[in-house]
Amino acid sequence: MPLLLAEMNKENIIQKVGGTPDIKHHLENLGFVAGSTIQVVNKSNGNIIVSIKDTRIAISQELARKIIV
Repeated sequence: MPLLLAEMNKENIIQKVGGTPDIKHHLENLGFVAGSTIQVVNKSNGNIIVSIKDTRIAISQELARKIIV
């Protein structure tokens, strides 16, 4: 399922990162790679705050749709 639909405060494993090569590269640079553990911390104002690799990152809902957990 897309990260956008993941439950809050539940750990998930990234299965796949989709999108154009530029988007994939951008997300991979931020740490969104297959096999990584990710947790949705908050959803507000069209953004999603996630915890990944001991870091909190805010991403748009559009990017969250491209991350499959």
